[in-house]
Amino acid sequence: MRNSLCLALLLILSAIAFAAPEPQPAPLVIHELGKGSVELGGPWQFHLGDDPAFAAAALDDRTGQNGWEELKSDQSWGSQTHPGYIGVAWYRKHLHVSPATGLKPEFSLLLHDIDDAYELYWNGVLVGRNGKMPPHGKHYYDQPAQTFNLGEMHDGVLALRVWKQALSSFDSDQLGGFNATPVLGSPEVIAATKAEIDYEWLRGRQYHFAITTLYALVMVLSFLSWLRDRSQRVLLWMAVFCFGPVAAIFLYGLRLPFSWDFSVGWGQPVLALQDIGLWFLLLWLLELDENRWLTRITRGIAVVNLISASLDGSMSLLDWSNPAITAAVQLADAIFTAITTIAEFWPLVLLAYAARKRLDPARWAVAISAFLMEMILVVRVAATQGVRFTHWTLGQRINLPLFTVLGNAFTAATLAQTALLFSIIYAVYRNAREEHQRRTEMEQELKSASELQQVLIPESLPSISGYAVTSAYRPAQEVGGDFFQIISIERDGRNSSLIILGDVSGKGLRAAMSVSFIVGTARTLAERHSSPAEILSGINRGLQGRLRGGFATCLVVRLDGDGRCVLSNAGHCAPFLNEHEIQLPGVLPLGVVADARYEEHAIQLRTGDHLVLYTDGLLEARTNAGELFSFERLTRLMARHPNAEQALAEAQTFGQQDDITVLTVTRLAAGAESSTQFIAPPLAKLRAIA
Repeated sequence: MRNSLCLALLLILSAIAFAAPEPQPAPLVIHELGKGSVELGGPWQFHLGDDPAFAAAALDDRTGQNGWEELKSDQSWGSQTHPGYIGVAWYRKHLHVSPATGLKPEFSLLLHDIDDAYELYWNGVLVGRNGKMPPHGKHYYDQPAQTFNLGEMHDGVLALRVWKQALSSFDSDQLGGFNATPVLGSPEVIAATKAEIDYEWLRGRQYHFAITTLYALVMVLSFLSWLRDRSQRVLLWMAVFCFGPVAAIFLYGLRLPFSWDFSVGWGQPVLALQDIGLWFLLLWLLELDENRWLTRITRGIAVVNLISASLDGSMSLLDWSNPAITAAVQLADAIFTAITTIAEFWPLVLLAYAARKRLDPARWAVAISAFLMEMILVVRVAATQGVRFTHWTLGQRINLPLFTVLGNAFTAATLAQTALLFSIIYAVYRNAREEHQRRTEMEQELKSASELQQVLIPESLPSISGYAVTSAYRPAQEVGGDFFQIISIERDGRNSSLIILGDVSGKGLRAAMSVSFIVGTARTLAERHSSPAEILSGINRGLQGRLRGGFATCLVVRLDGDGRCVLSNAGHCAPFLNEHEIQLPGVLPLGVVADARYEEHAIQLRTGDHLVLYTDGLLEARTNAGELFSFERLTRLMARHPNAEQALAEAQTFGQQDDITVLTVTRLAAGAESSTQFIAPPLAKLRAIA
């Protein structure tokens, strides 16, 4: 009987013990807290979901009661028992604080690295917040440690209401809430602790700030140099490439109070611009820009990449705290990210093309460093996509520091980025120096050609008895091949004059040398021949093998004192007599066929007849819209019997594109005084034009 009673009593006591609720969580007791600090470690009460009553000090938050559990404060909730959880959750910590003797019980709290937005309560009273809670939640991309003054405190409950935004395509499921233990202490100590944390952060970013400053310097110098010479596109793309890291450090790396949606929204297209700048830099530095197909493909991929990155960034502007659109936003984010990730493989294609070329060491340094940086970037981005499903750790391992110098961590990406920057700077410097050398040589050639052409242009012209002659010469921006001469000849007691006018194909020193040969040959032939056709034949024979595939057009006119005019043409523009073009037989230009035959055409000039000779620069004047001067305008101009200066001014006003030479001859009445007028820029002006 006695044994039965004992057993019954034992069962009753056990039932009472099991039925009794769990005791309230024991408060963290902090004795004699003075001018120091203490970590609020150990377990914190944790609850998923949102209820304003969770902030109250008297709330029943026993473990196992109404969904409350215990979590560590130095790890995220995703890495403990709630991987992938998004939304609102609560942390609570019971405290019993007694200040040191003689000190006020006034304390501050330091919170570091809480993911994402949160509100802090002490005994149910809101103390402060960081970010904005749903609806229309908002949080910051990167924030320094935050401090909150709790005022006088003894016993009570700290409560944190934390919101975790929907996961992006590269977020793992190990996120949310605490990542570092809160610290409680006197306001002075907490302020000093925060200053020390900020200092260590700055110290660990010295190299990053320095290399970004170098990027900024190169960006500014490249852009200013490009503004001075727009033909140097490599400098423009250098500026675009360097703009990416400079803009990114303001958006991501300085802990400025930019919201997550602002930083990511602008950061995506900025980084896309950096990629595009690198692609076009590679095109120029690896001498692939002459490949039109490759250039067009690069432009197309650049447009697609920039649009995808901009759309991906715009996803951040949507309300990720709205469950109704979260799934759609995450899907769009994944699609656009996949497009930009695939586009980042394009430099590898460019490098494959460059592998077949013979490049100098500076350009190969760019190719190798670009290859390494792109491979690191592409693999890291690809490995982190969908990491909450794949659980790959490759992306994390790539981001691990290889070594540390004075608190500055150097990763593989840091080293590759540094090597690429310095190799590009050196390659651009080499390219600019080579381009400067080429331009100097070209300018010297143009100067020599200009000086030679100035010698060949007559500073004064002989008068032709019985005629009024006007002539005008105006070179274009480059040294051209126009030439003309008036040579007096005497045969069998008769005085005549030869007018030689033409145009050599090409520009520069080669054209000027050809003009020199033609003028010299024409003057030599004029001493023995008065026939325009024979003079053209002699020049043509002498030019064989000298023009290297080029040619020269030429018109030779002999004027006799009695008004007889004999013309012979070698592919040049036919002259106008009054308002009508003189019909001359078509013949090949000089220097094309060695045994070419040239015909002569004779006309009789009467008193007042107006003969105009010109080069094709007059006919081919063109407006900015591309409209040609045209033969119709030329005919209307000739009907007005202009002098050479007037005809030249008409073409210049319309839009000069090439060298223009005009020469007019008017038959005078008997006894009228002959005259010769020559219009051309002065020598100094010619040098400036050349």
